[in-house]
Amino acid sequence: MIIKTVSMDDVPANRRRGGDIRTLLSPATVGATSGFFGTLTLEPGEVVTEHWHPYSEEFLFCVNGRVALRLDGEPRELAARAGVLIPIGVRHRLENTSAETAFVVFQLGPLAPRPELGHVDTEPLPEPAR
Repeated sequence: MIIKTVSMDDVPANRRRGGDIRTLLSPATVGATSGFFGTLTLEPGEVVTEHWHPYSEEFLFCVNGRVALRLDGEPRELAARAGVLIPIGVRHRLENTSAETAFVVFQLGPLAPRPELGHVDTEPLPEPAR
């Protein structure tokens, strides 16, 4: 069995929903079967648009900085060294309202039966990065 190590530098940034999202450990990168793991870097003022997961719960852990969360419309702050579990079906949005870069790690599981069912967007996506 080959066990692969993946660096943030090994995967491209996904900016579709905002911020710099990198999915490090996934079915595509390491053959994961139960979920996926990645990082989110949010610069001051950046947002990850609201969405929800019909099949997966999401674990967020803020390593550095802080982010303002909105969970089913309710505001909450996620400070450095704190985590939160977002249950299946809960709408969520992240915004860096501070003056410093926020760095968050996330894990989702179980996997949706098909990738296109993994996220349901509930607000317009940001303009493409220029």
